[in-house]
Amino acid sequence: MKLVVTGGAGFIGSNFINYWLSRYKEDTIVNIDKLTYAADPHNVHLKEFGDRYRLVKADITEQQTMSEIIKNSDLVVNFAAESHVDNSIASPSQFLVSNYMGVFSLLECTRKYDVRFHQISTDEVYGSLPLDSSETFDENTKYNPKNPYSATKAAADLLVNSYINTYGIKATISNCSNNFGPYQHPEKLIPKTITMALKNEKIPLYGNGEQIRDWIYVEDHCRAVESILTKGRIGETYLISSRNEKRNIDVVKKILEMLGKSRDMIYFTKDRLGHDVRYSINPKKLEKATGWKPVYSFEDALKLTIKSYTEGN
Repeated sequence: MKLVVTGGAGFIGSNFINYWLSRYKEDTIVNIDKLTYAADPHNVHLKEFGDRYRLVKADITEQQTMSEIIKNSDLVVNFAAESHVDNSIASPSQFLVSNYMGVFSLLECTRKYDVRFHQISTDEVYGSLPLDSSETFDENTKYNPKNPYSATKAAADLLVNSYINTYGIKATISNCSNNFGPYQHPEKLIPKTITMALKNEKIPLYGNGEQIRDWIYVEDHCRAVESILTKGRIGETYLISSRNEKRNIDVVKKILEMLGKSRDMIYFTKDRLGHDVRYSINPKKLEKATGWKPVYSFEDALKLTIKSYTEGN
């Protein structure tokens, strides 16, 4: 196949490209990336893929540019997004442009040329669960985004579904829990903790650190997306999770333990505005439909992640 991957110089997108081209030796990928602060073109293993891979620096909102590239493709996988919640609170406008208008641009192109489309989304569109709840998000959970980032992702999901219903485009959506692994920007919790601990710097935690996140190793996420693209049903949404719910403070403590560092490095800071308390994803639909299961335990994946930062990505 000829794939177009948007946001492929970012964390999850680059891991997906490396995974896909290593597995599908006859396929080619065009990577469209604006190359903002969180992107690094060196994350893709260029030497291994030769002329099967090409990077185009462009903005997905540039519909004419996107059209010229997408018309010759079989599949578009959209990883492109502004993703840091703090940034969305401080400056929401770019999130609206990239996360919503960018998806509109891609949908128009895939509709025009009848190209398969997959939207990478987030569990944050469902809002927050109580700490003492046993409830989990599933595909029937009502959208209830709590910050500008998750609101723009939710709006994009609804737009994709509207194009499926109205125009009959060949599209799917996946909403995934918190990713971690190699090449992640250090603004996120796990890489920030690792890099600061290695420098013997104090590690900040929002509020009391009791917030719960549902963690998945990025390669398991890539495998899940692969299973949707190869076995999923057009028009469906699938939730992706490894069922690894952890308190933020416990994640930080585990990293410090693995690095042989003191817990005294942790300090608590003022909580984020509108901070979601708990995320929990139920991946039963995906598992039943495609047979996907995560390969990595949380602890093994965390060891691999730490190794990637201590030995260099």
